[in-house]
Amino acid sequence: MPAGPELRRRVLAGETTVGTFLNLGSAAVTEVCGRSGFDWLLIDLEHGLGTEADLLAMLYAAKATSTPVLVRPEQGTRLRVGRVLDLGADGVMIPQVSGPAEAREVATWLRFQPVGARGVALFTRGLNFGDGGHARPASRNEEILGIAQVETPAAVASAAETAAIDGIDVLFVGPTDLTHALGIPGQIDHPAYQSALVTVAAAAKAHGKATGVLLWKPEHVDRYAELGFTFFAISSDGSLLDAALSTALEATRKSLAP
Repeated sequence: MPAGPELRRRVLAGETTVGTFLNLGSAAVTEVCGRSGFDWLLIDLEHGLGTEADLLAMLYAAKATSTPVLVRPEQGTRLRVGRVLDLGADGVMIPQVSGPAEAREVATWLRFQPVGARGVALFTRGLNFGDGGHARPASRNEEILGIAQVETPAAVASAAETAAIDGIDVLFVGPTDLTHALGIPGQIDHPAYQSALVTVAAAAKAHGKATGVLLWKPEHVDRYAELGFTFFAISSDGSLLDAALSTALEATRKSLAP
């Protein structure tokens, strides 16, 4: 399984990677998911049950499995992004990126000065508590994966400008938000949503970036892969647990039926 620093290289090289969102806020579940063979995990602090207070334990749990771990903070601010990176996240997903102006600002928070605007503190978990000294921040800049979410028509329209920004490595479509914003809630087969996907994928490809999406069902992967998507999230830990429990219970009751 690849170490965290390798994830960005793989993504930008066009390799297909598969991960899942962690919404339960549980360190134990994080470790179990990390043992499952995912290419990456994403701790969701925007919609998940966990908070920043739970983050360090979850990062430790992921580290025990050598699975790269990303974080979606509550909101895209310099403080929130800097905190999750100082705690050791391998990348950050920013929700509701409105357009290139916001994306450009976000990109500066991902990298240490003078390349970006991230403050330098060597004795942090994200810099191995000072190992590597003052030379380490520059190399760490090249390892952090930057993901901008595309969830509105405006973000779709400006996808090419966003993809051109250094440090924004993945344009990640949120199908729930985007279909609602388009006025077609949940209709991922709708022409308007399909057109948006084509626009975003083409923008990312033109600038050597990856396109990602949250899969509601594993069988949906083909429709996105055909458009050039390579960065896939399979549902979330809570949803996967719910589905597995329901399936096992149904099968057991069916076997017990007279």
